[in-house]
Amino acid sequence: MKNRLSTFLQDRSGATAIEYGLIAALISVALIGGAKVLGTQLNTTFTNLKTTLENNT
Repeated sequence: MKNRLSTFLQDRSGATAIEYGLIAALISVALIGGAKVLGTQLNTTFTNLKTTLENNT
């Protein structure tokens, strides 16, 4: 029984999986935030382009 408990306490595979999951979640949040900012900037650029083209025709 003592040997099993010692082996269980030394097993780090679960902790590693959790760490990888947290890293993946952080990367996902960063990508979503970046895509939102980029999307807003692109929308503004295309709106300005549309306005310019409409005013010059």
